[in-house]
Amino acid sequence: MIRYDVADAVATITLDRPDAMNSLTREVKDALLEALRRAAGDPGVRAVLLTGSGRAFCAGQDLREHAANLEAGRALNNTVREQYNPIIELITTMDKPVVAAVNGVAAGAGASLAFACDLRVASEKAKFALAFAGIGLAPDSGASWTLQRLVGYGRAAELMLLGEPVDAARALELGLVTRVVPADDVLKTAHELAVRLAQGPTKAYGATKRALAHAATHSLTEALALEADLQDQCVATEDHVNATAAFLAKERPEFHGR
Repeated sequence: MIRYDVADAVATITLDRPDAMNSLTREVKDALLEALRRAAGDPGVRAVLLTGSGRAFCAGQDLREHAANLEAGRALNNTVREQYNPIIELITTMDKPVVAAVNGVAAGAGASLAFACDLRVASEKAKFALAFAGIGLAPDSGASWTLQRLVGYGRAAELMLLGEPVDAARALELGLVTRVVPADDVLKTAHELAVRLAQGPTKAYGATKRALAHAATHSLTEALALEADLQDQCVATEDHVNATAAFLAKERPEFHGR
């Protein structure tokens, strides 16, 4: 269902329902949220890698479960508010970088999961589909917020209204992904990128995420004010003090996330 492994200060969270294209049941969403909370709260984890097993990253909501809920008169069963929203908020706000290894299809809420991550490494076989309108639904899991910040309002509207799949090459062209690699290399490449981030200034990365999110919805004056506050916090970190000394000594800095 969900696999959780830690190596090189990277927590790898794997959606593990390959026979169902890693679609999301209520049980899977609860386990995913718990895994993300575990990674966010572990000082030994300094970066997170999210991926899927088999041929899909995540096909989104498990439609069999959804259909059963509809038949029982439960509709969405409050899953958007109770499960999807907390998952996306945690990915986007945790003070650690999150990398997605998109190994295959990312559809609906599965695409939203990838878009919420800070960086996305995609297999050349990956495809993204904003399939919400195709089944008569509006976007959820933060896609209305994340997607237009990646590709702009016009492209986001096109992708959501038409629901046409986007292959890896087009995703790279649009800016949906950070890089595209051969299918056999996607997890290795994403893990290397996550390890690189895990060896960096964790506090500064967290501050950067906060600054970017804040600036997206605030004025320049407000963005400048938060930048000043965040810089005050970063200046006081052990990583900044040590890195400044290393720079002056013409040495390579070592970061410890403190």
